[in-house]
Amino acid sequence: MVLSAIGAVLGAIVIRTYISPATHGTLAWSASDVPPQAQVINQKAFNVLGSVPPATQANGSSLFIPPGYNESSLVAKPFHIYDDDFYTVIGSNPTLTLIAETSGDPLFHEAVVWYPPTDEVFFVQNAGAPAAGTGLNKSGIIEKIALSQADAVKTQSNATGQVDVITVNSTPQIINPNGGTNYNGKIVFTAEGAGNNTPPALYVMDPTDPYNTTVILNNYYGRQFNSLNDVAVNPRNKELYFTDVTYGYLQDFRPLPGLPNQVYRFNEYTGAVTVVADGFNLVNGITFSPDGSIAYVTDTGINQGFFGYNYSYPSAIYSYDVQDDGTWDNRKIFAFVSVGVPDGIHCDSAGNVYSGVGDGVHVWNPSGKLLGKIYLGTTSANFQFAGQGRMVICAETQLYYVTLAATGAAITDYDFSTGY
Repeated sequence: MVLSAIGAVLGAIVIRTYISPATHGTLAWSASDVPPQAQVINQKAFNVLGSVPPATQANGSSLFIPPGYNESSLVAKPFHIYDDDFYTVIGSNPTLTLIAETSGDPLFHEAVVWYPPTDEVFFVQNAGAPAAGTGLNKSGIIEKIALSQADAVKTQSNATGQVDVITVNSTPQIINPNGGTNYNGKIVFTAEGAGNNTPPALYVMDPTDPYNTTVILNNYYGRQFNSLNDVAVNPRNKELYFTDVTYGYLQDFRPLPGLPNQVYRFNEYTGAVTVVADGFNLVNGITFSPDGSIAYVTDTGINQGFFGYNYSYPSAIYSYDVQDDGTWDNRKIFAFVSVGVPDGIHCDSAGNVYSGVGDGVHVWNPSGKLLGKIYLGTTSANFQFAGQGRMVICAETQLYYVTLAATGAAITDYDFSTGY
């Protein structure tokens, strides 16, 4: 969980839709084929700047406006092309639609999960955010939307409607949920816990009413976790891998941490819990390549909660090789984010890596080359693909629906009751 305070923030935003006729394919592009809602960003144009401000003015909390642009022009055409391969990602007719908005409550935060049987997308409110009043005395809530409504709003020119945002009352309640993913036909959530007596835990929730939940893990050999953050299923061994970080403490709703910031592996069938990676400042998002051979983990160390920001700390994505036995090795820096922090992270079916950052969603190829951005001008903590060519982006007080050419990595599901 991270809510980055980005210096240049948009004012009031009305519902808007970027749509153009589908006149091109997704291959063999030329300069004239740039969709009207996209723009090419020439990186050479800002290799040398006439004036480079000090870190007190330009840092990980500030938006970067390239020369020749302003904030409005960057938002007006939100698909920013940094490399020709981004055309294959966005296709000929990408759209970005604001489908819901609040006046200040960060309802659209993380744990974005698409549930195919009902074609709904689940997500959670920010826990520990002052504007939400959540954390110690009030748990963040789970919500959902129907993608059929998102499609309907998208097709309206100058759309002014919003989708229905439905509160999900899990039974029993999941306390301060933050991460989530599909699991065994249901959804597994990481919960951050609250205070001394409600430990962080992994919950499995049935995504249909009455939303029954079961705790499947709440300790490491009798020790409380710090505040569980994100979770992913490895496509190779179908086990759960999750991150545990100290943000609950840094946001005043969890006690002093008793464990390092680490990545854990959990086999529900055998009950085994092991640590697969450590050495992080503030470990955060986690995902796997489509074939499960590479793990990606984010470190959002620059955001130190109530201690403020330290821009010499990590704002990075690391990659690991996943061995046949499920262990990890060969840690490498995959990407360093220039705006905000890399929080939620996912792959598409081609292995490209996407992360929610300080100005929207950034996209890299498997080698770590920046391909492009879905530019919001504000922070996105998380997002999720919803099958072929659809994506939902959470941006705290704003919820966006995207259509593009890319498809999300296949959902890894598993009947843990039968083991291997």
